[in-house]
Amino acid sequence: MALAYCWGLIMAIYLMGHGLVAVPRRLFRNANITGRLRRIQSHAPKVNDRLSDATTELEELEAQLTQLRKRKNAVSRDHEEWIEDISDASSLPDSRVAITAAHVPAPALPAVITDRYLAELTRKLVRGRHKRARFVEAWDRLIQEAVDVQAIIDASASRRLDFGKVSPHSSWLERLTFLTPFTRYMLYAKVVPAVRIAHGVVFSLASVCIIWSELVKYVAPKLSIISLTILSHSKAHANEVGFGGQVIASLWLLYMSMATLASFDDVKIWGNRALVRRNTYGESATWYSGQIAKLTIPLAYNFLTFFPRDVHRETTFYHFLGRLINLTPLGAGFDYFFPIFILIPVCATLFNLYGRVKNVFGFGIVGDDDEGNVSTFGTGGWREGKELIDRELEGASRLGLSDHLEGPPSPLPSGTQSPRTGPLQMHAPAGQSSRPSVPRQSTFQQRQAQRLVDATVAAEEEDENVFQGFAHRVKNTIDSVERPDWLNDLGKRPKWMGGVDGNSEGGGRAESGRGMGRWFGGRPADGRVRL
Repeated sequence: MALAYCWGLIMAIYLMGHGLVAVPRRLFRNANITGRLRRIQSHAPKVNDRLSDATTELEELEAQLTQLRKRKNAVSRDHEEWIEDISDASSLPDSRVAITAAHVPAPALPAVITDRYLAELTRKLVRGRHKRARFVEAWDRLIQEAVDVQAIIDASASRRLDFGKVSPHSSWLERLTFLTPFTRYMLYAKVVPAVRIAHGVVFSLASVCIIWSELVKYVAPKLSIISLTILSHSKAHANEVGFGGQVIASLWLLYMSMATLASFDDVKIWGNRALVRRNTYGESATWYSGQIAKLTIPLAYNFLTFFPRDVHRETTFYHFLGRLINLTPLGAGFDYFFPIFILIPVCATLFNLYGRVKNVFGFGIVGDDDEGNVSTFGTGGWREGKELIDRELEGASRLGLSDHLEGPPSPLPSGTQSPRTGPLQMHAPAGQSSRPSVPRQSTFQQRQAQRLVDATVAAEEEDENVFQGFAHRVKNTIDSVERPDWLNDLGKRPKWMGGVDGNSEGGGRAESGRGMGRWFGGRPADGRVRL
Protein backbone atom coordinates (compact mmCIF):
# COMPACT_ATOMS: atom_id res chain seq x y z
CA MET A 1 0.00 0.00 0.00
CA ALA A 2 2.84 2.41 0.81
CA LEU A 3 4.63 1.76 -2.50
CA ALA A 4 1.44 2.14 -4.51
CA TYR A 5 0.60 5.35 -2.68
CA CYS A 6 4.09 6.79 -3.20
CA TRP A 7 3.96 6.09 -6.93
CA GLY A 8 0.52 7.67 -7.20
CA LEU A 9 1.67 10.68 -5.16
CA ILE A 10 4.62 11.25 -7.52
CA MET A 11 2.28 11.41 -10.51
CA ALA A 12 -0.29 13.53 -8.66
CA ILE A 13 2.25 16.10 -7.45
CA TYR A 14 3.84 16.45 -10.89
CA LEU A 15 0.54 16.77 -12.75
CA MET A 16 -1.01 19.06 -10.16
CA GLY A 17 2.07 21.29 -10.06
CA HIS A 18 1.92 21.72 -13.83
CA GLY A 19 -1.83 22.36 -13.79
CA LEU A 20 -1.67 24.94 -10.99
CA VAL A 21 0.26 27.20 -13.36
CA ALA A 22 -1.19 26.12 -16.71
CA VAL A 23 -4.88 26.62 -15.83
CA PRO A 24 -4.66 30.31 -14.73
CA ARG A 25 -2.21 31.11 -17.52
CA ARG A 26 -4.55 29.62 -20.11
CA LEU A 27 -7.37 31.81 -18.83
CA PHE A 28 -5.23 34.95 -19.01
CA ARG A 29 -4.13 34.14 -22.56
CA ASN A 30 -7.61 33.36 -23.82
CA ALA A 31 -8.79 36.73 -22.52
CA ASN A 32 -6.78 38.33 -25.33
CA ILE A 33 -8.91 37.66 -28.42
CA THR A 34 -6.19 38.49 -30.97
CA GLY A 35 -3.60 36.34 -29.20
CA ARG A 36 -6.08 33.50 -28.95
CA LEU A 37 -6.64 33.56 -32.72
CA ARG A 38 -2.88 33.55 -33.29
CA ARG A 39 -2.44 30.49 -31.05
CA ILE A 40 -5.29 28.66 -32.80
CA GLN A 41 -3.65 29.33 -36.15
CA SER A 42 -0.27 28.17 -34.80
CA HIS A 43 -1.84 24.92 -33.63
CA ALA A 44 -3.58 24.25 -36.98
CA PRO A 45 -0.60 22.76 -38.94
CA LYS A 46 0.08 20.16 -36.27
CA VAL A 47 -3.54 19.03 -36.08
CA ASN A 48 -3.83 18.96 -39.86
CA ASP A 49 -0.68 16.84 -40.18
CA ARG A 50 -2.00 14.36 -37.64
CA LEU A 51 -5.31 14.20 -39.47
CA SER A 52 -3.53 13.57 -42.77
CA ASP A 53 -1.37 10.82 -41.23
CA ALA A 54 -4.40 9.15 -39.64
CA THR A 55 -6.32 9.33 -42.93
CA THR A 56 -3.38 7.89 -44.88
CA GLU A 57 -2.96 5.07 -42.38
CA LEU A 58 -6.65 4.24 -42.56
CA GLU A 59 -6.61 4.29 -46.37
CA GLU A 60 -3.72 1.82 -46.41
CA LEU A 61 -5.72 -0.53 -44.20
CA GLU A 62 -8.79 -0.01 -46.39
CA ALA A 63 -6.69 -0.84 -49.48
CA GLN A 64 -5.57 -4.01 -47.74
CA LEU A 65 -9.21 -4.81 -47.05
CA THR A 66 -10.01 -4.18 -50.74
CA GLN A 67 -7.39 -6.71 -51.82
CA LEU A 68 -8.75 -9.13 -49.27
CA ARG A 69 -12.29 -8.78 -50.65
CA LYS A 70 -11.02 -9.84 -54.07
CA ARG A 71 -9.79 -13.09 -52.55
CA LYS A 72 -12.76 -13.82 -50.35
CA ASN A 73 -14.02 -16.52 -52.73
CA ALA A 74 -10.77 -18.44 -52.24
CA VAL A 75 -11.11 -18.74 -48.46
CA SER A 76 -13.29 -20.78 -46.18
CA ARG A 77 -16.93 -20.04 -45.48
CA ASP A 78 -16.25 -18.62 -42.02
CA HIS A 79 -13.48 -16.37 -43.27
CA GLU A 80 -15.70 -15.17 -46.11
CA GLU A 81 -18.38 -14.07 -43.63
CA TRP A 82 -15.73 -12.46 -41.48
CA ILE A 83 -14.43 -10.43 -44.44
CA GLU A 84 -17.98 -9.36 -45.27
CA ASP A 85 -18.49 -8.15 -41.70
CA ILE A 86 -15.26 -6.14 -41.84
CA SER A 87 -16.34 -4.63 -45.15
CA ASP A 88 -19.73 -3.65 -43.71
CA ALA A 89 -17.94 -1.66 -41.01
CA SER A 90 -15.71 0.09 -43.55
CA SER A 91 -15.66 3.88 -43.37
CA LEU A 92 -15.15 4.14 -47.13
CA PRO A 93 -18.15 3.80 -49.46
CA ASP A 94 -18.01 1.61 -52.55
CA SER A 95 -17.36 4.65 -54.74
CA ARG A 96 -14.06 5.27 -52.97
CA VAL A 97 -12.78 1.72 -53.16
CA ALA A 98 -11.43 2.18 -56.67
CA ILE A 99 -9.97 5.60 -55.83
CA THR A 100 -8.21 4.27 -52.74
CA ALA A 101 -6.86 1.26 -54.59
CA ALA A 102 -5.54 3.53 -57.36
CA HIS A 103 -3.28 5.81 -55.30
CA VAL A 104 -2.45 3.42 -52.46
CA PRO A 105 -0.01 0.61 -53.34
CA ALA A 106 -1.44 -2.88 -53.12
CA PRO A 107 -0.37 -4.54 -49.87
CA ALA A 108 1.19 -7.97 -49.74
CA LEU A 109 -1.37 -10.44 -48.41
CA PRO A 110 -0.29 -13.69 -46.78
CA ALA A 111 -0.53 -16.87 -48.80
CA VAL A 112 -2.93 -18.40 -46.26
CA ILE A 113 -5.65 -16.32 -44.57
CA THR A 114 -5.77 -17.30 -40.90
CA ASP A 115 -7.91 -16.29 -37.94
CA ARG A 116 -4.97 -14.47 -36.41
CA TYR A 117 -4.45 -12.35 -39.54
CA LEU A 118 -8.13 -11.38 -39.74
CA ALA A 119 -8.24 -10.59 -36.03
CA GLU A 120 -5.17 -8.37 -36.35
CA LEU A 121 -6.61 -6.59 -39.39
CA THR A 122 -9.92 -6.04 -37.59
CA ARG A 123 -8.13 -4.63 -34.57
CA LYS A 124 -6.04 -2.24 -36.71
CA LEU A 125 -9.10 -1.07 -38.64
CA VAL A 126 -11.07 -0.32 -35.48
CA ARG A 127 -8.12 1.55 -33.98
CA GLY A 128 -7.49 3.42 -37.24
CA ARG A 129 -11.12 4.56 -37.53
CA HIS A 130 -11.20 5.83 -33.99
CA LYS A 131 -7.85 7.55 -34.45
CA ARG A 132 -9.08 9.35 -37.55
CA ALA A 133 -12.35 10.26 -35.82
CA ARG A 134 -10.32 11.75 -32.96
CA PHE A 135 -8.34 14.09 -35.21
CA VAL A 136 -11.37 14.91 -37.36
CA GLU A 137 -13.14 16.06 -34.20
CA ALA A 138 -10.07 18.05 -33.13
CA TRP A 139 -9.78 19.68 -36.57
CA ASP A 140 -13.49 20.55 -36.67
CA ARG A 141 -13.32 22.06 -33.20
CA LEU A 142 -10.23 24.09 -34.16
CA ILE A 143 -11.92 25.41 -37.31
CA GLN A 144 -15.03 26.34 -35.33
CA GLU A 145 -12.97 28.21 -32.73
CA ALA A 146 -11.04 30.05 -35.43
CA VAL A 147 -14.26 31.10 -37.18
CA ASP A 148 -15.85 32.29 -33.94
CA VAL A 149 -12.81 34.27 -32.78
CA GLN A 150 -12.39 35.83 -36.23
CA ALA A 151 -16.07 36.82 -36.18
CA ILE A 152 -15.58 38.58 -32.83
CA ILE A 153 -12.58 40.50 -34.18
CA ASP A 154 -14.40 41.48 -37.38
CA ALA A 155 -17.40 42.72 -35.39
CA SER A 156 -15.34 45.30 -33.51
CA ALA A 157 -16.18 48.00 -36.09
CA SER A 158 -19.92 47.45 -36.42
CA ARG A 159 -20.42 46.12 -32.85
CA ARG A 160 -22.88 43.57 -34.20
CA LEU A 161 -21.95 39.91 -33.83
CA ASP A 162 -23.68 36.96 -35.50
CA PHE A 163 -22.13 33.47 -35.52
CA GLY A 164 -24.56 32.16 -38.11
CA LYS A 165 -25.76 28.58 -37.91
CA VAL A 166 -25.03 26.83 -34.63
CA SER A 167 -22.78 23.76 -35.06
CA PRO A 168 -22.30 20.78 -32.73
CA HIS A 169 -19.03 22.36 -31.52
CA SER A 170 -20.65 25.62 -30.48
CA SER A 171 -20.74 26.54 -26.82
CA TRP A 172 -23.90 26.96 -24.78
CA LEU A 173 -23.54 30.74 -24.98
CA GLU A 174 -23.76 30.63 -28.77
CA ARG A 175 -27.01 28.65 -28.53
CA LEU A 176 -28.79 31.45 -26.67
CA THR A 177 -31.46 32.83 -28.99
CA PHE A 178 -32.67 35.85 -26.99
CA LEU A 179 -29.41 37.79 -27.47
CA THR A 180 -29.36 40.59 -30.01
CA PRO A 181 -26.26 41.08 -32.22
CA PHE A 182 -25.16 44.06 -30.11
CA THR A 183 -25.58 42.28 -26.75
CA ARG A 184 -23.85 39.22 -28.19
CA TYR A 185 -20.88 41.35 -29.20
CA MET A 186 -20.67 43.00 -25.78
CA LEU A 187 -20.90 39.59 -24.14
CA TYR A 188 -18.05 38.01 -26.13
CA ALA A 189 -15.84 41.09 -26.56
CA LYS A 190 -16.17 42.61 -23.08
CA VAL A 191 -17.86 40.34 -20.53
CA VAL A 192 -16.28 36.98 -21.36
CA PRO A 193 -12.67 38.30 -21.36
CA ALA A 194 -13.32 40.07 -18.06
CA VAL A 195 -14.75 36.88 -16.55
CA ARG A 196 -11.71 34.92 -17.72
CA ILE A 197 -9.36 37.44 -16.16
CA ALA A 198 -11.32 37.33 -12.89
CA HIS A 199 -11.23 33.52 -12.84
CA GLY A 200 -7.53 33.62 -13.68
CA VAL A 201 -6.87 35.88 -10.68
CA VAL A 202 -8.91 33.65 -8.35
CA PHE A 203 -7.24 30.47 -9.60
CA SER A 204 -3.80 32.07 -9.34
CA LEU A 205 -4.43 32.92 -5.69
CA ALA A 206 -5.74 29.40 -5.09
CA SER A 207 -2.59 27.95 -6.69
CA VAL A 208 -0.38 30.09 -4.44
CA CYS A 209 -2.34 28.94 -1.38
CA ILE A 210 -1.99 25.27 -2.33
CA ILE A 211 1.75 25.57 -2.98
CA TRP A 212 2.25 27.45 0.30
CA SER A 213 0.29 24.80 2.20
CA GLU A 214 2.43 22.05 0.66
CA LEU A 215 5.62 23.78 1.78
CA VAL A 216 4.67 24.61 5.39
CA LYS A 217 2.49 21.64 6.34
CA TYR A 218 5.42 19.75 7.90
CA VAL A 219 7.18 22.58 9.74
CA ALA A 220 4.14 24.71 10.64
CA PRO A 221 0.80 23.02 9.86
CA LYS A 222 -1.13 25.80 11.64
CA LEU A 223 0.06 28.25 8.98
CA SER A 224 -1.51 26.23 6.19
CA ILE A 225 -3.98 28.50 4.39
CA ILE A 226 -6.20 25.56 3.44
CA SER A 227 -6.37 24.50 7.07
CA LEU A 228 -7.19 28.05 8.18
CA THR A 229 -10.07 28.35 5.69
CA ILE A 230 -11.72 25.05 6.65
CA LEU A 231 -11.27 24.54 10.40
CA SER A 232 -13.44 26.41 12.89
CA HIS A 233 -11.61 29.03 15.01
CA SER A 234 -14.15 29.46 17.80
CA LYS A 235 -13.17 28.31 21.26
CA ALA A 236 -16.26 26.15 21.68
CA HIS A 237 -15.73 24.27 18.41
CA ALA A 238 -11.98 24.45 17.96
CA ASN A 239 -10.53 22.35 15.11
CA GLU A 240 -13.96 21.23 13.96
CA VAL A 241 -15.31 21.30 10.41
CA GLY A 242 -18.81 22.67 9.95
CA PHE A 243 -21.04 22.79 6.90
CA GLY A 244 -19.27 25.86 5.53
CA GLY A 245 -15.90 24.19 5.99
CA GLN A 246 -17.12 21.13 4.11
CA VAL A 247 -18.21 23.29 1.19
CA ILE A 248 -14.84 25.08 1.13
CA ALA A 249 -13.01 21.75 1.36
CA SER A 250 -14.96 20.42 -1.62
CA LEU A 251 -13.99 23.52 -3.61
CA TRP A 252 -10.31 23.06 -2.76
CA LEU A 253 -10.45 19.39 -3.77
CA LEU A 254 -12.31 20.29 -6.96
CA TYR A 255 -9.62 22.75 -8.01
CA MET A 256 -6.80 20.33 -7.17
CA SER A 257 -8.46 17.60 -9.22
CA MET A 258 -9.16 20.00 -12.10
CA ALA A 259 -5.52 21.13 -12.17
CA THR A 260 -4.36 17.51 -12.20
CA LEU A 261 -6.69 16.36 -14.97
CA ALA A 262 -5.95 19.46 -17.07
CA SER A 263 -2.33 18.31 -17.37
CA PHE A 264 -3.19 15.09 -19.20
CA ASP A 265 -3.60 16.95 -22.50
CA ASP A 266 -0.27 18.78 -22.10
CA VAL A 267 2.03 15.92 -21.13
CA LYS A 268 3.15 14.09 -24.27
CA ILE A 269 4.16 10.83 -22.59
CA TRP A 270 0.63 9.48 -22.95
CA GLY A 271 -0.53 11.81 -25.73
CA ASN A 272 -1.81 8.90 -27.84
CA ARG A 273 -5.09 8.72 -25.91
CA ALA A 274 -7.83 11.30 -25.94
CA LEU A 275 -11.47 11.80 -25.05
CA VAL A 276 -13.56 12.37 -28.18
CA ARG A 277 -17.05 13.81 -27.95
CA ARG A 278 -19.54 10.91 -28.24
CA ASN A 279 -16.88 8.79 -29.95
CA THR A 280 -14.20 7.87 -27.40
CA TYR A 281 -12.26 4.70 -28.08
CA GLY A 282 -12.88 2.04 -25.44
CA GLU A 283 -9.19 1.69 -24.63
CA SER A 284 -8.82 5.45 -24.07
CA ALA A 285 -11.91 5.59 -21.88
CA THR A 286 -10.63 2.69 -19.77
CA TRP A 287 -7.20 4.31 -19.46
CA TYR A 288 -8.63 7.63 -18.31
CA SER A 289 -10.84 5.84 -15.79
CA GLY A 290 -7.81 3.97 -14.47
CA GLN A 291 -5.79 7.17 -14.09
CA ILE A 292 -8.62 8.86 -12.21
CA ALA A 293 -8.90 5.88 -9.86
CA LYS A 294 -5.12 5.84 -9.42
CA LEU A 295 -4.88 9.53 -8.51
CA THR A 296 -7.96 9.76 -6.28
CA ILE A 297 -6.39 8.32 -3.12
CA PRO A 298 -3.08 10.27 -3.27
CA LEU A 299 -4.89 13.56 -3.85
CA ALA A 300 -7.42 12.90 -1.08
CA TYR A 301 -4.87 11.79 1.50
CA ASN A 302 -2.44 14.55 0.55
CA PHE A 303 -5.27 17.03 1.11
CA LEU A 304 -5.76 15.67 4.65
CA THR A 305 -2.11 16.27 5.50
CA PHE A 306 -2.71 20.02 5.17
CA PHE A 307 -4.42 19.86 8.57
CA PRO A 308 -2.68 19.31 11.93
CA ARG A 309 -1.95 15.68 12.73
CA ASP A 310 -4.41 15.52 15.60
CA VAL A 311 -7.14 16.58 13.15
CA HIS A 312 -6.50 14.40 10.11
CA ARG A 313 -5.81 11.30 12.23
CA GLU A 314 -9.41 11.47 13.48
CA THR A 315 -10.96 11.45 9.99
CA THR A 316 -12.78 8.44 8.58
CA PHE A 317 -10.49 8.35 5.57
CA TYR A 318 -7.43 7.97 7.80
CA HIS A 319 -8.96 5.07 9.73
CA PHE A 320 -10.02 3.46 6.46
CA LEU A 321 -6.75 3.76 4.49
CA GLY A 322 -4.33 6.27 6.01
CA ARG A 323 -3.23 4.04 8.85
CA LEU A 324 -2.35 1.33 6.32
CA ILE A 325 -0.10 3.77 4.45
CA ASN A 326 1.68 4.69 7.71
CA LEU A 327 2.59 1.09 8.49
CA THR A 328 6.09 1.56 7.05
CA PRO A 329 8.56 4.45 7.42
CA LEU A 330 8.33 5.00 3.67
CA GLY A 331 4.64 5.77 3.76
CA ALA A 332 4.81 7.66 7.08
CA GLY A 333 7.38 10.27 6.03
CA PHE A 334 7.10 10.32 2.26
CA ASP A 335 3.87 12.30 2.25
CA TYR A 336 5.39 15.14 4.23
CA PHE A 337 8.72 15.77 2.52
CA PHE A 338 8.01 14.78 -1.11
CA PRO A 339 5.26 17.38 -1.85
CA ILE A 340 7.98 20.02 -1.47
CA PHE A 341 9.13 18.93 -4.93
CA ILE A 342 5.96 20.49 -6.33
CA LEU A 343 8.19 23.52 -6.90
CA ILE A 344 9.92 21.65 -9.75
CA PRO A 345 6.91 21.38 -12.12
CA VAL A 346 5.63 24.77 -10.95
CA CYS A 347 8.90 26.55 -11.82
CA ALA A 348 9.32 24.54 -15.00
CA THR A 349 5.89 25.62 -16.24
CA LEU A 350 6.09 29.17 -14.92
CA PHE A 351 9.48 29.96 -16.51
CA ASN A 352 8.95 27.80 -19.64
CA LEU A 353 11.84 25.44 -18.88
CA TYR A 354 10.19 22.84 -21.10
CA GLY A 355 10.58 25.11 -24.11
CA ARG A 356 14.24 25.75 -23.27
CA VAL A 357 14.92 22.03 -22.95
CA LYS A 358 13.21 21.46 -26.29
CA ASN A 359 15.34 24.12 -27.95
CA VAL A 360 18.55 22.59 -26.56
CA PHE A 361 17.91 18.86 -26.89
CA GLY A 362 15.38 18.90 -29.73
CA PHE A 363 12.43 17.31 -27.93
CA GLY A 364 10.01 18.23 -25.18
CA ILE A 365 7.97 16.26 -22.67
CA VAL A 366 5.25 18.85 -22.15
CA GLY A 367 3.45 20.44 -25.08
CA ASP A 368 4.02 24.12 -25.66
CA ASP A 369 1.34 24.67 -28.29
CA ASP A 370 0.01 27.71 -26.45
CA GLU A 371 3.26 29.56 -27.01
CA GLY A 372 2.71 29.69 -30.75
CA ASN A 373 5.40 29.83 -33.39
CA VAL A 374 5.42 33.17 -35.13
CA SER A 375 8.01 32.18 -37.72
CA THR A 376 7.59 32.39 -41.46
CA PHE A 377 5.49 30.24 -43.75
CA GLY A 378 6.55 26.61 -44.04
CA THR A 379 7.76 26.12 -40.47
CA GLY A 380 4.43 25.25 -38.87
CA GLY A 381 3.77 28.83 -37.76
CA TRP A 382 0.59 30.84 -37.58
CA ARG A 383 0.81 31.94 -41.21
CA GLU A 384 0.68 28.36 -42.41
CA GLY A 385 -2.18 27.67 -40.01
CA LYS A 386 -4.08 30.68 -41.29
CA GLU A 387 -3.60 29.41 -44.84
CA LEU A 388 -4.91 25.96 -43.90
CA ILE A 389 -7.97 27.39 -42.15
CA ASP A 390 -8.76 29.72 -45.06
CA ARG A 391 -8.38 26.85 -47.50
CA GLU A 392 -10.75 24.73 -45.45
CA LEU A 393 -13.38 27.47 -45.30
CA GLU A 394 -12.97 28.22 -49.00
CA GLY A 395 -13.46 24.56 -49.88
CA ALA A 396 -16.60 24.45 -47.74
CA SER A 397 -18.06 27.48 -49.50
CA ARG A 398 -17.27 26.08 -52.95
CA LEU A 399 -19.00 22.80 -52.15
CA GLY A 400 -22.12 24.78 -51.20
CA LEU A 401 -22.54 23.15 -47.84
CA SER A 402 -24.95 24.69 -45.41
CA ASP A 403 -22.52 24.09 -42.58
CA HIS A 404 -18.88 23.10 -42.88
CA LEU A 405 -18.84 21.42 -39.50
CA GLU A 406 -21.17 18.48 -39.19
CA GLY A 407 -19.70 17.02 -36.04
CA PRO A 408 -17.18 14.19 -35.62
CA PRO A 409 -17.77 11.28 -38.00
CA SER A 410 -18.42 7.94 -36.46
CA PRO A 411 -15.99 5.10 -37.16
CA LEU A 412 -19.07 2.97 -37.87
CA PRO A 413 -20.16 2.60 -41.49
CA SER A 414 -21.70 5.77 -42.85
CA GLY A 415 -21.52 5.60 -46.63
CA THR A 416 -21.94 9.38 -46.90
CA GLN A 417 -18.40 10.66 -46.59
CA SER A 418 -17.01 13.22 -48.99
CA PRO A 419 -14.23 12.22 -51.40
CA ARG A 420 -12.04 14.74 -49.60
CA THR A 421 -9.53 13.56 -47.04
CA GLY A 422 -10.54 16.34 -44.67
CA PRO A 423 -13.41 16.45 -42.20
CA LEU A 424 -15.99 18.06 -44.48
CA GLN A 425 -19.07 15.89 -44.83
CA MET A 426 -21.37 15.70 -47.85
CA HIS A 427 -25.09 15.47 -47.17
CA ALA A 428 -26.63 12.09 -47.84
CA PRO A 429 -29.21 11.86 -50.63
CA ALA A 430 -32.84 11.91 -49.71
CA GLY A 431 -34.15 8.56 -48.65
CA GLN A 432 -30.69 7.15 -48.00
CA SER A 433 -29.83 6.25 -44.45
CA SER A 434 -26.41 7.39 -43.26
CA ARG A 435 -26.20 4.81 -40.47
CA PRO A 436 -27.12 1.12 -40.34
CA SER A 437 -29.96 -0.10 -38.22
CA VAL A 438 -29.23 -0.89 -34.60
CA PRO A 439 -29.95 -4.64 -34.78
CA ARG A 440 -27.51 -5.07 -37.67
CA GLN A 441 -24.76 -3.23 -35.83
CA SER A 442 -25.41 -5.18 -32.65
CA THR A 443 -25.21 -8.45 -34.59
CA PHE A 444 -21.94 -7.38 -36.16
CA GLN A 445 -20.43 -6.46 -32.82
CA GLN A 446 -21.45 -9.80 -31.35
CA ARG A 447 -19.96 -11.72 -34.24
CA GLN A 448 -16.82 -9.59 -34.18
CA ALA A 449 -16.32 -10.16 -30.45
CA GLN A 450 -16.91 -13.88 -30.85
CA ARG A 451 -14.39 -14.11 -33.67
CA LEU A 452 -11.78 -12.24 -31.68
CA VAL A 453 -12.21 -14.86 -28.96
CA ASP A 454 -12.04 -17.65 -31.52
CA ALA A 455 -8.90 -16.14 -33.01
CA THR A 456 -7.25 -16.08 -29.59
CA VAL A 457 -8.14 -19.70 -28.98
CA ALA A 458 -6.93 -20.69 -32.43
CA ALA A 459 -3.65 -18.85 -31.90
CA GLU A 460 -3.05 -20.74 -28.67
CA GLU A 461 -3.68 -24.05 -30.40
CA GLU A 462 -1.05 -23.41 -33.08
CA ASP A 463 2.17 -25.37 -33.05
CA GLU A 464 4.49 -23.04 -31.12
CA ASN A 465 6.35 -23.38 -27.87
CA VAL A 466 6.08 -21.18 -24.81
CA PHE A 467 8.90 -18.82 -25.78
CA GLN A 468 7.57 -18.30 -29.31
CA GLY A 469 4.10 -17.57 -27.97
CA PHE A 470 5.47 -15.10 -25.42
CA ALA A 471 7.59 -13.34 -28.06
CA HIS A 472 4.61 -13.17 -30.41
CA ARG A 473 2.38 -11.57 -27.78
CA VAL A 474 5.08 -9.05 -26.80
CA LYS A 475 5.49 -8.12 -30.47
CA ASN A 476 1.74 -7.59 -30.87
CA THR A 477 1.68 -5.41 -27.76
CA ILE A 478 4.59 -3.26 -28.95
CA ASP A 479 3.16 -2.92 -32.47
CA SER A 480 -0.21 -1.76 -31.15
CA VAL A 481 1.30 1.05 -29.05
CA GLU A 482 1.74 4.37 -30.80
CA ARG A 483 5.03 6.19 -30.41
CA PRO A 484 4.69 9.49 -28.52
CA ASP A 485 5.78 12.71 -30.17
CA TRP A 486 8.74 13.31 -27.88
CA LEU A 487 10.13 9.85 -28.70
CA ASN A 488 10.03 10.62 -32.43
CA ASP A 489 11.96 13.83 -31.79
CA LEU A 490 14.84 11.99 -30.14
CA GLY A 491 16.31 11.11 -33.54
CA LYS A 492 16.66 14.77 -34.51
CA ARG A 493 19.96 16.53 -33.95
CA PRO A 494 19.55 19.34 -31.39
CA LYS A 495 20.36 22.94 -32.21
CA TRP A 496 23.48 23.09 -30.04
CA MET A 497 24.96 20.31 -32.20
CA GLY A 498 24.12 22.15 -35.39
CA GLY A 499 20.78 20.47 -36.04
CA VAL A 500 17.89 21.67 -38.16
CA ASP A 501 16.74 25.13 -37.22
CA GLY A 502 13.12 25.78 -38.08
CA ASN A 503 13.69 29.54 -38.17
CA SER A 504 16.81 29.43 -40.34
CA GLU A 505 16.73 30.50 -43.92
CA GLY A 506 16.87 28.10 -46.79
CA GLY A 507 14.02 25.89 -45.68
CA GLY A 508 15.58 24.70 -42.45
CA ARG A 509 18.94 23.32 -43.64
CA ALA A 510 21.27 21.66 -41.17
CA GLU A 511 24.07 23.94 -40.10
CA SER A 512 26.44 21.34 -38.75
CA GLY A 513 29.51 23.47 -39.29
CA ARG A 514 28.44 26.20 -36.89
CA GLY A 515 28.41 26.30 -33.12
CA MET A 516 29.34 23.12 -31.30
CA GLY A 517 28.32 20.98 -34.27
CA ARG A 518 31.82 21.17 -35.71
CA TRP A 519 33.10 19.18 -32.71
CA PHE A 520 30.76 16.29 -33.58
CA GLY A 521 31.72 15.59 -37.18
CA GLY A 522 30.08 18.61 -38.77
CA ARG A 523 31.21 20.25 -42.00
CA PRO A 524 32.01 23.93 -42.56
CA ALA A 525 29.38 25.92 -44.39
CA ASP A 526 31.69 26.82 -47.28
CA GLY A 527 32.30 23.19 -48.29
CA ARG A 528 35.88 22.79 -47.05
CA VAL A 529 36.88 19.43 -45.59
CA ARG A 530 37.98 19.44 -41.97
CA LEU A 531 40.95 17.12 -41.31
